[in-house]
Amino acid sequence: QVQLVESGGGSVQAVGSLRLSCAASGFSMTKIFMSWLRQAPGKGLEWISGISGDGKTYYEDSVKGRFTISRDLAKSTLYLQLNNLRTNNTAMYYCAQRYAGASDQKGQGTQVTVSS
Repeated sequence: QVQLVESGGGSVQAVGSLRLSCAASGFSMTKIFMSWLRQAPGKGLEWISGISGDGKTYYEDSVKGRFTISRDLAKSTLYLQLNNLRTNNTAMYYCAQRYAGASDQKGQGTQVTVSS
């Protein structure tokens, strides 16, 4: 059974850092594209970063240079390092298979709150 469980969110001041984790089970991350997405209050789901099965990484323009996606295949865990956080990065952050389409698995999310 495919399962994704995020953790690591919290409250942080602007320019601070957090590392989000996503424990994956029931499949291999070497065989599927994985994404991090976020949903800010009152807004839709936004793709922010992804990593391919062979390890290539991709970022939405606004997070390039500040966020880093990585994975530990031995632990079957996906990570998102968030640096230089801004107040408009406040959102629920999700990991998902592919782009979180209707047939893709998505976790329950972890809340990130950035204060000024």
